[in-house]
Amino acid sequence: MVILGFGFLCTFLVRYGFSASAFNLLVAVMATQWAMILNGIVSYRGKIRLNLRSLVDAEMCAASVLISIGAVLGKTNPVQLILISLLEVSGFILNKWVLQTLLRERMLNSIMVLHIFGTFFGLILTWILYRKGSEQGFEKEKFDRKTGLFSMFGTVFLWMFWPSFNSILVDDDTPWRKLGAVCSTYLALAVSAVTAAAVSVLSSPKGKLNLIHIQSCILAGGVAVGVSIPAIHHPWEAMIIGFTAAVVSTIGHRCLKIHMLLAFQCHDTCAVLSTFGLPGLLGWLAHLLLQINYLDDHTMAIRFAVFHISSLLITISLSLSMGIITGLLLMWKFWKPPQDRKCFDDQAFWEFPSLAVRK
Repeated sequence: MVILGFGFLCTFLVRYGFSASAFNLLVAVMATQWAMILNGIVSYRGKIRLNLRSLVDAEMCAASVLISIGAVLGKTNPVQLILISLLEVSGFILNKWVLQTLLRERMLNSIMVLHIFGTFFGLILTWILYRKGSEQGFEKEKFDRKTGLFSMFGTVFLWMFWPSFNSILVDDDTPWRKLGAVCSTYLALAVSAVTAAAVSVLSSPKGKLNLIHIQSCILAGGVAVGVSIPAIHHPWEAMIIGFTAAVVSTIGHRCLKIHMLLAFQCHDTCAVLSTFGLPGLLGWLAHLLLQINYLDDHTMAIRFAVFHISSLLITISLSLSMGIITGLLLMWKFWKPPQDRKCFDDQAFWEFPSLAVRK
């Protein structure tokens, strides 16, 4: 999912396919290695463990980074992306440590905030790195049928394996919970796929499907359920969450991206706010409401609400803080960011022998 799914998901730009897939791989492996080192220092008392569990934890951290770089896709160079991955992984593991130490959050609850952390980190980053003239749009920031097909392949791949993504950290001691996480995620994904297609058609003046909506919004149910998976006990709960997430995500894609650009000068290339941020916040809210509904003791319900709200505020605060620090570092001309005319263009980084001038 991290290497192939996220890599092909970002290949929709017509002249940025090489960079989107290859830089995704570069960022993923760098973030995974750095996360394994930091997890060993923070969680395992200075010992770096090399096993399947530590690898999965590190891949989760890398997934958060890949969400963030979607917001600045096409406007940064590989060196900047590596710097982003190192700093964001550090912030994400710090956030996980704070939640587990101060609020006694379980591993599953703290790691599933990766969607929210990655979204707000990416948004503040693209706000700081805003380029003048983005309101008119970049010449090469567009997609065609071929690149859209490759991007759809990444979406389908993520859609297929998202149930395993949500269930991998569920305790093996309770296999019925792991199976429940798989089934809940699949039901939410299925409902969100149908809902995203319906809302896309209904919101189109010509009554046609929008490929960008289908690519991104059919994953909204999996994102929302992943954040709320500990509190879901019935199939209908997962299906309602998937339906609501798809509606919110599709409407956000239709309206929110251009308004974020015009009102806040926040050029979100892949619309990560609508794809991951809003469904993640919806999943957090669903987790809060469902858990309070299941608690009979009012004192315990209030205690849970306070801790749950605190975890969200801490996550957003740390993600924004680390995003500001990273953005200020990336503003240095030392990193040689690509010029405006070279944004969203593979030729700024890759050799094309067929385009070489023969003398």
